Amino acid sequence: MKTNKCLGIWMDYSKAHLMQLLPGDIQTQIIESNFTHEEKASSIEKSEKHMHNKEEGEHLKYFKKIQKEIEKYDDVLIFGPTTAKDELKDLLKENHLANHIKITVTTTDKMTDNQLLAYVRNHFSEKQRLNLV
Repeated sequence: MKTNKCLGIWMDYSKAHLMQLLPGDIQTQIIESNFTHEEKASSIEKSEKHMHNKEEGEHLKYFKKIQKEIEKYDDVLIFGPTTAKDELKDLLKENHLANHIKITVTTTDKMTDNQLLAYVRNHFSEKQRLNLV
């Protein structure tokens, strides 16, 4: 029986916590967006249109970094409080690069680091218990 490579991602528009599920452990990596509050303030001074274009460009770069990591896995849980997770899923579908990956998207509140790890563990252990992985 093949062992699936599982990844949990808690994300919003500023950063993503990538949690790789390993036997008995979870390895965590953080990817941050380059569109900071300082960047937003600087670009809005030029014009609101410039700010929105800059923001969209930076979000796309941020999502592409996450996408590159997702492509290494078989089963991915994407969760968080904002619509960033939905935008990422749409980008993945649009590019067809993750068609072979089982992707689950759920809405959650902000969580502590321990809550993030527990959520990922529980999600994948429940799937394994139900033989869905």
